[in-house]
Amino acid sequence: MKIAVTSQNRKTITEHAGRCRKFWVFSIDNAVIVDKQLLELPIEQSFHASSVHEPHPLDDIEVLITAGMGSGMVRRLARKSMIGLITEQTDPDTAVALYLKGELHAKAASAHAGDCHEHTH
Repeated sequence: MKIAVTSQNRKTITEHAGRCRKFWVFSIDNAVIVDKQLLELPIEQSFHASSVHEPHPLDDIEVLITAGMGSGMVRRLARKSMIGLITEQTDPDTAVALYLKGELHAKAASAHAGDCHEHTH
C-alpha cells in the first residue's frame, strides 16, 4: 500500500492538492511504514496541469492526505479508486501513523470540498 501526503514546503501537510508538486510517499507493509520518499513533480505533472487520461506518477497510491482539495481533485481521485482525506494535522509522519492506527482526525473529501469555482459570488 502507498499513501501520499501533500507537502509543498517539504515540512508540513499543505493545501491545494491539485496544484501541489511535492508529496511524501509512504510505502506501507502490514500497517507499518517501510519507506518514505519525497516525490517532486515538474509543474506539468501537477494534478491540475496534467491530463486525467494520461498515466501519473501517483497512480499507484491508495490514499492521499492533504489539508485541502477541490471537487475536481476529488473526482480525479475517485476515478482511480483512491481515497482523499482532508486533515488539520500538520505533520506528515504523524498523519500517516494515525491513519494506520485508524485515529487520524480527517474527513473524506466530498465533491464540493473546498471548491468555490462553480458558484457565483
